[in-house]
Amino acid sequence: MEWVQLLSSKRFRDDSPHPAEDGRSEFQKDYDRIVFSRAFRRLQGKTQVHPLPDNDHVHTRLTHSLEVASVGRSLGARAGLKLGQEGKLPENVTAQDLGSILQAACLAHDIGNPPFGHAGEFAIRGWFQQNPEYLKGLSDELERLDLHHFEGNAQGLRVLTQLEGHLFKGGLRPTFATLGTFVKYPWSSGHAALIHKEKFGFFQTEITCMEEIAAELGLIKTGEACWARHPLVFLVEAADDICYAIVDLEDALEVGILGFHEVESILCEGLSDVETTQYAAISPEDTPRRLGYLRGKVVDYLVRQAIDEFFKNESTIMAGKFDDDLLSHCEDKAKNIVTSAKRLAYDKVFQEPRKTEIEIGAYSVIDILLTALCSACMEHREARPSFKSERVFSLLGVNAPRNDDSLYMALIRMTDFVSGSTDKFAVRLSRRLSGFEF
Repeated sequence: MEWVQLLSSKRFRDDSPHPAEDGRSEFQKDYDRIVFSRAFRRLQGKTQVHPLPDNDHVHTRLTHSLEVASVGRSLGARAGLKLGQEGKLPENVTAQDLGSILQAACLAHDIGNPPFGHAGEFAIRGWFQQNPEYLKGLSDELERLDLHHFEGNAQGLRVLTQLEGHLFKGGLRPTFATLGTFVKYPWSSGHAALIHKEKFGFFQTEITCMEEIAAELGLIKTGEACWARHPLVFLVEAADDICYAIVDLEDALEVGILGFHEVESILCEGLSDVETTQYAAISPEDTPRRLGYLRGKVVDYLVRQAIDEFFKNESTIMAGKFDDDLLSHCEDKAKNIVTSAKRLAYDKVFQEPRKTEIEIGAYSVIDILLTALCSACMEHREARPSFKSERVFSLLGVNAPRNDDSLYMALIRMTDFVSGSTDKFAVRLSRRLSGFEF
């Protein structure tokens, strides 16, 4: 792969001229388009870790995405500086442009996630697996796999290229560089099943989109409907890992699941001797300031570690042969911080009773919504719509299937609606559809 292709500022399905704009690059425009989109705004009402929190300081998907975008910008700018020093950047691309590409891709990295976080993903998958009668008319096993293994990452590509902005005409029409950097898993559900991986990056509805992205950027094809990752994807992944490893603990501290010492003992490992002395000077009673200091220093340390590993493995990454996350290759101290944080989160945070209860409830919410929507969809396809199904379809708005849509496309439109819902909207609508709230 070559940087001159990988950093293409050409826009997806947009051949109109784009005159240069003072002070704002094409990649900065990507960020602006995403941040002003309705799909991004809805992330303020979607679960990061703690669903429907009572504490306003707890992260939502939106605040998490903003923080990941900030870390991503730092990673991209540092990578851009080194590439520029080595003469590897195209003439029209600056180090700050790489920061903007990473910032935009990181901002959008969760834009396709359904309500209730990963519990929502599992609930959508489970519904289609447990209701096979709705899938009998599908003509392709890959279509069935898409629904059986519904994936927020694949939905995110659909949001960016189809649903937001220009509906089914390029979506937000981002630059190819940003799109390539966004697609963390550039393979289909069929390839994921073949190699026994859970995640994939695009549905069958977007396979032509992915082919266009790969062709423009020169991504290496490694199999049927499978390409090597864009090199900058590894930095997006690092930004996300850094943020959720640290912020999950911060949120758990905020809601009282963890004690400060449990978080402090992990994060202090990332401090230098000078920073340890500075940290000791902060009043033990000033917990917010102590936590803020630890967060800032550890994030900076992990960013430097990720950049070092990126360039240590650059030739392998550019050849499409690197298949791991950067942080797992860092020095032991960095690995220990991330693995210890994740282990503590899994053992204490993810098993917290209130979180568990709401996640179980999410299955009921998703079940009610998909049953109502997909039943109405089948009635319309069989030309026997009841009054109820007509009313259900009126709720869908632009998400309503078109008359010439295939069954697969019609069902995907149902998941568009459900996955686009916020936590509270999904709960409220499910109660109204069930007759428990008016």
